[in-house]
Amino acid sequence: MATRSISAEDHERIAEAIRTAELRTDGEIYCVVAHSSDGYFFPAAFTMTLGLFVASLTVAYGLEAWWLTIRVPHFVLAQLLALASMLALLWFLPALRIHFVPRRLRYQAAHANAMKQFLARNVHRTQARTGVLVFVSIAERYAEVVADAGINAKVGQHVWDGVVRDLTKHAGDDRLAEGFIHAITAVGAVLAEHFPATEGDANELADHLVEI
Repeated sequence: MATRSISAEDHERIAEAIRTAELRTDGEIYCVVAHSSDGYFFPAAFTMTLGLFVASLTVAYGLEAWWLTIRVPHFVLAQLLALASMLALLWFLPALRIHFVPRRLRYQAAHANAMKQFLARNVHRTQARTGVLVFVSIAERYAEVVADAGINAKVGQHVWDGVVRDLTKHAGDDRLAEGFIHAITAVGAVLAEHFPATEGDANELADHLVEI
């Protein structure tokens, strides 16, 4: 996925797409992009420590097979130095951490962040429960559409899965802004079908992309 910040021009294009989509519906669309959903220091440290343990056992068996000996204190000291070096590397180069974290754990962190943003941004507080969050977490290569209860009663998950696939493809091609605009248009069309605009409808959520 794209890693660069979204430009001010792209922010305005996305905001305009939200405003345009909401003209046709009583629903509300809110967009959030996270550069990362977790720091991953401890999961990465665990994985690297486990790898060091396996490597140490391999070296120990290899030394014995070759009839070589090394004093236990020296062997332990070498392990501790290696571990300290790896932890320092993870501390000072945080971009490396995610590469040592299983995909399932990354997706869990990104999904948890999506749900956190859905609640923290009050997308669940619209009067008719018709708020939709379009969420992307760049580091995890993860996207999700979270719809409130009023929408889920009428729209199946497969509809949002299609929106997510298209959004992920755009992001993977380094066209994240276009991906958001396409996703907003698609979500707006779904909302307009099931929750068409009525006279006097209030705009309950801000029409912009939040970048965290």
